[in-house]
Amino acid sequence: MTAGGHGAGPLLRGGRFVARLLLVWVLVVAALRVLDAVLGGFSMPEWWQPTVCALLFGVLSAVVWPLILRVALPIAVFTLGIGSFLLLGAGVLAISFAVPGVVIADFGTAVVVAVALSALAAVASSLLALDEDELFFRRAARRSRRASAGTGEMPPGVLFLQVDGLGIDTLRRAVRSGDMPTFARLLDDGSHRLIDWHTDWSSQTGASVCGILHGSNDDILGFRWYEKDRDHVMACSNPEDAAEIERRHSDGRGLLAVDGAARGILFTGDAPHVSLTMSALPLLGRAARRRSDAHDGVGAGYYAYFADPANAIRTLVGTLVDIAREIYAAVRQRRADVRPRVNRGGLYPLARAGTTVVVRDVVVSAIIEDMLAGRAAVFADFLGYDEVAHHSGTERFDALAVLRSIDQHIGRLYRATQIAPRRYHIVALSDHGQTQGWAFSDRFGESVEALVGRLCGTPQPDPRRGSHSDAGRTGEGWQVGAVLAEASSGGGLIARRLRARVERVGAAPDRPRMPSGAPGAVTRVAPGVVVVASGHVAMVSFTEHPGRVELETIEREFPELLPSLVDHPGIGFMLVRSAEFGPVVLGRDGLHRLASGVVIGDDPLTPYGPHALELVRRVDTFPHCPDIMINSRYDPSRDEASPFEPHVGSHGGMGGPQSRGFVLHPAGLPEPGEIVGAEALHQVLRGWLTHLGHPDPRATEAPLRRAAT
Repeated sequence: MTAGGHGAGPLLRGGRFVARLLLVWVLVVAALRVLDAVLGGFSMPEWWQPTVCALLFGVLSAVVWPLILRVALPIAVFTLGIGSFLLLGAGVLAISFAVPGVVIADFGTAVVVAVALSALAAVASSLLALDEDELFFRRAARRSRRASAGTGEMPPGVLFLQVDGLGIDTLRRAVRSGDMPTFARLLDDGSHRLIDWHTDWSSQTGASVCGILHGSNDDILGFRWYEKDRDHVMACSNPEDAAEIERRHSDGRGLLAVDGAARGILFTGDAPHVSLTMSALPLLGRAARRRSDAHDGVGAGYYAYFADPANAIRTLVGTLVDIAREIYAAVRQRRADVRPRVNRGGLYPLARAGTTVVVRDVVVSAIIEDMLAGRAAVFADFLGYDEVAHHSGTERFDALAVLRSIDQHIGRLYRATQIAPRRYHIVALSDHGQTQGWAFSDRFGESVEALVGRLCGTPQPDPRRGSHSDAGRTGEGWQVGAVLAEASSGGGLIARRLRARVERVGAAPDRPRMPSGAPGAVTRVAPGVVVVASGHVAMVSFTEHPGRVELETIEREFPELLPSLVDHPGIGFMLVRSAEFGPVVLGRDGLHRLASGVVIGDDPLTPYGPHALELVRRVDTFPHCPDIMINSRYDPSRDEASPFEPHVGSHGGMGGPQSRGFVLHPAGLPEPGEIVGAEALHQVLRGWLTHLGHPDPRATEAPLRRAAT
């Protein structure tokens, strides 16, 4: 994608801009006359007063308001734009004092006038295309003329646009069905090509984005995982943990290190310009002062968006509409008894609107500003589809509706690249896909945490049990109980072998135990037992033993744990470490010894694809690999699996579409071949930047900077 020509076009667009601005002014004058007639406490008795007030309100919105917002930005941010109308109301009240004869009875009336005028401006701007795109077009033309007078042409910039959680199979269906017309056009006209890539075992945003941006995701086991040496659960959604993860993996030469921008993602990729980025949040008070652009922090994206009062109206209206859509979709699912489904009440409708409307619009606004600034590479995450698919399903109507909206905004950015002051390419990609299935706790009557706790001798109330629909449990619960009872009494080949080993070995020398007097803040499902669930993987750690606990020790201390887990109908395979055989993958009907390659019975990794073996071997080398690493059971015939979290569409492990992401790239870039793992995808993206003429920070002697120190 290249920039378009510049000639008479900017002048014509400038003329249209002035004409539309005058039309909006006339509409605001008419609106003030209507408000004068219908709104009590508001009076404009003279004919000229609405005209003057409309002009002053335009100046307030376009000039004064952005200056005020630099000081009052927190009010707009923490109220999602709603609080800004209080400030605008104060401005309208000030206008009434400045124009003789205008009467506004009280502050509440001033706020109503401000909301009404902003709403009218937002509607008129949308209908007349008088929004930030129009401003972008005009400003871009001017900057392009200045850039053309420079020393030489810059290499094309790249927008890396991540559609979070969108697997390639769902993408292809959405293109075929017309739900993603922008993607369809890019493929139909031959400008772009679509390829797939295979994620790591941990098919989730933390591992994928860290690997994509930094070229390393070593020791990232899930979206959350337990570190025994610190007695701490790491969570990618925790700002301090995200900063620590980036500190461990950044060498200062990330994908965005050279004049890059990170917008709405987990990690910075060593970008000097960041906003809405999780790992940067702890740096605002200290390391942000060491950044090259101190103002371009988390609030910058919000400032660029809320600087226009009409955007606050769009945010409010869009949020309310999306909340209504979510409530309608949830009611529709319950009435039709759609399964699988999860609880979608509480604060979730608000959280959904935050990702599908507010953050999306702020991120798009920030990307446009990045293009105006001519930044070399921008990486942004569109999170809305992933959030809705978790609660609705991967290909249900409301998830596809979110995809349509994301596609529309990517189309808007594509049009912007045509007239940007610098040529830009668009590379769209996903960090993983999603595999659909009935949540483990709903399908089997207890969560994986409660299951492990019970098998370790500590029955306990399960907070997840009964949290969702009870309809299926009254008819099927007894059957599930029968299945579990059968599994624990005998079961498959590997369960029988494990029980035989326990009976044959008996007592054996124990390993040194860690002090158990201070369990720390991490919840134990049984004394000395921690379970962490992350999508389709669950991790079990025995905290009273240092380091990796061998299979033989687990058999001796909890003789029923491994046989019962391996025979459970919701568990596909488990990775454990044996003192005798090294790393071993256990499944219901077979095992695979990774060190020797010996397979007994059916290879438990076969249903998980040709890359499963190498990916499991890699995780076995991670310093914080848990004592038992569990992957959910994948059913190829139905293309589904039961996640260990209360989701419908989910990811985080192996099995089905969750492991298959996509990359949509310009046809002129080199074909990468097969891509396995996020680190390999990083090399591909880095190679494309180099191919386009971007400097490679890896060629420098010292790191440019570290993400956190």
